[in-house]
Amino acid sequence: MKAVDSASKFDQDRAGEYAQQSRIGLAGYDACHDLAACLLSVTLDSESEAQILVVGAGGTAQEIVAASKLAPNWKFTAVDPSEPMLQLSRESLASKGLEARTELHLGYVRDLRTEKKFDAATLIGVIHHLQGEDKKKEILDEIASKLKPGAPIILAGNRFDYASKPLFLSAWGELWRMNGVSKEEVESKRAKILHGADPLASNEAVIDLLGSAGFIEAEQFFSSLFWSAWIAKYNPNQSQ
Repeated sequence: MKAVDSASKFDQDRAGEYAQQSRIGLAGYDACHDLAACLLSVTLDSESEAQILVVGAGGTAQEIVAASKLAPNWKFTAVDPSEPMLQLSRESLASKGLEARTELHLGYVRDLRTEKKFDAATLIGVIHHLQGEDKKKEILDEIASKLKPGAPIILAGNRFDYASKPLFLSAWGELWRMNGVSKEEVESKRAKILHGADPLASNEAVIDLLGSAGFIEAEQFFSSLFWSAWIAKYNPNQSQ
């Protein structure tokens, strides 16, 4: 799948329902973002004037909202290829008085025209939408090129082939039913993720992918059915 195809999935209709839907389909959505902010805070020092690269920031901008509660001096550069999703982030940030601390860029990391290196990066809810390992490594390589040595990255997304975990897949469907979705709608959602996403095969595959882009010492800090999150740090001497 080309990068543009990944972006096109998040059209006006999907963007409009993203905030609610993500909190159901990705159980623990808010807790994951809160923990990510806490880990970055203790890694970078919440009193610092760090510059954070937020990749795939469209939708809720929850990475920025959570981190801003701990780190009043951090500035954010948010990148997303979907205009409807980026607009949602713009509205969310404005409602919380955070627009002055954030630069929003429509497009991809490779489109950023800046020489500055960032102190940290986040890639949350993106990796499983990219088809094939080459596309996944490409985005991590692009992020790595924008980071200072030793900078932490937060990576969160789905892993495991969905069909390989029937118990998890059934529980995921029940989670939707618990939130008022009919059985017929659940089946439609299940069919959509089985054919529309490409999660990494295992936890080990995630760590290997991070390592191939120069991210070392990866530690998993959150897991919820298919959804999981890691923190790692950039070592340019380890990239392949």
